Amino acid sequence: MAMAKGLIFLGAPGSGKGTQAVGLADTLAIPHISTGDMLRQAIADGTELGNQAKDYMDRGELVPDQLILGLIEERLGHKDAKAGWILDGFPRNVNQAIFLDELLVNIGHRTHWVINLKVPDEVIVERLLARGRADDNEATIRNRLLVYTEQTAPLIAYYQEQGKLYSLDGNQPVEVIAASLKKLVKP
Repeated sequence: MAMAKGLIFLGAPGSGKGTQAVGLADTLAIPHISTGDMLRQAIADGTELGNQAKDYMDRGELVPDQLILGLIEERLGHKDAKAGWILDGFPRNVNQAIFLDELLVNIGHRTHWVINLKVPDEVIVERLLARGRADDNEATIRNRLLVYTEQTAPLIAYYQEQGKLYSLDGNQPVEVIAASLKKLVKP
């Protein structure tokens, strides 16, 4: 039996990783797993993990690693993830990456590629302001970019050392990026 094809998407908010992850998941017929979507779903379903996460989110706090890790572990155990999966928004730091590596060994999966979509900060700011969400003002966006860079830069180095990192210029037309990704995963 072929080992599950595991992909991780990294990229700042507004880098287009969600769009690309969804498209690639469709192409490969594997689930796109977004931790944000999973949290919202768990809360809507009223699961134990969802209720715990909701308490943190209601207080405006980050959901602790252990809860997120529990959600990921549960999700990767579903039948549709047997052939592979794309993680979007996880891991966010090296501790989470180490846990994920251990979890994947235990369930007989592995990460094949970590795709990093690189987009200049100025382009990200423009994209997010154009989305027009209430919480997207320039100061907030720049702060989110700073937090992302601080947390994720060590993650990029972590996966680079493992030889799994594939960086891609995310400041190109959506179709060009999608074509590059298809070439990568279907050699």
